[in-house]
Amino acid sequence: MSHFDLESNSSLYVIILRKVEGRELDQGIINRHVEHLRSLDQEGKLILCGPFSDHPSGALVIRAMDKDEATQVANQDPFVKEGYRTCEIRTWQIAHRGNNYLG
Repeated sequence: MSHFDLESNSSLYVIILRKVEGRELDQGIINRHVEHLRSLDQEGKLILCGPFSDHPSGALVIRAMDKDEATQVANQDPFVKEGYRTCEIRTWQIAHRGNNYLG
């Protein structure tokens, strides 16, 4: 996946994908979702992604210029676009050594 640059002008957003009851995934929708992830990775937007092992949901961490762009990315995901998942988008304020852990 893309290199994570803490000095980038873009912000990080967490997209939480929650299961829609009654909508079971099949290989076709999984393939379309993976293709979306590959595209985000090639564009340098994808930082991390994956399902949770202890909950029927998953998350993506993406780089975007603003929350509107992050929302657009989330809504383009076939999981969301085709009604298999709902999404919640959070702006992630990263604490790290370079910013004195926000202190």
